[in-house]
Amino acid sequence: MRIVIKKGALSSALRSGQWVLGAGAILMLGYCGLVMADSWGFQRSERRQFEQLLHDRQETSDAGSRVWPPAVTGSLIGRIEIPRLGLSVIVVEGVDRLILRRSVGHIPGTALPGQSGNVGISGHRDTFFRPLRNIRQDDIIALTTLLGEYRYRVVSTKVVSPSDVAVLDPSENEILTLVTCYPFYFVGSAPDRFIVRAERVLRASN
Repeated sequence: MRIVIKKGALSSALRSGQWVLGAGAILMLGYCGLVMADSWGFQRSERRQFEQLLHDRQETSDAGSRVWPPAVTGSLIGRIEIPRLGLSVIVVEGVDRLILRRSVGHIPGTALPGQSGNVGISGHRDTFFRPLRNIRQDDIIALTTLLGEYRYRVVSTKVVSPSDVAVLDPSENEILTLVTCYPFYFVGSAPDRFIVRAERVLRASN
């Protein structure tokens, strides 16, 4: 049996398909733009707040308590920087979808900067933690908080499965573990995790 489609009808269907695809592309670009704008606005606002808090603390010469208050999801932890990679981003408590869209997140249950143990920080490979693809051994990572600045030296990187939570196990020493998805250029939900392990560099000022 032959199916006959009139040329005019086919052209109309193709034009309709083009309009639908074009509208879909515009909507997707618009959504991506809104997400990027929201992330940029959040980072800018949190940086301003963090700098003001640091300034106020220095002005009053208030060393305050060296003990972290209970961590609350969404609360400001500080700022993480890797100078060689040009990475600088605000760290917030928690790793839910909204937090990781706007910032990088301190993994609940892991140590906080300055505490003995394993400080876990997670971020997306296609946004804030994308520079980690170029990280090297001995790179310096700085974590600045209201309690002080803590510096870590990268000692290793590795790729693990998402189920390998041993990378976040507690430690007797002060270590930092950065977690992001891998491969960096994978399209869709990446199957593995890229792990950066760093050790605290002790300084007399801390």
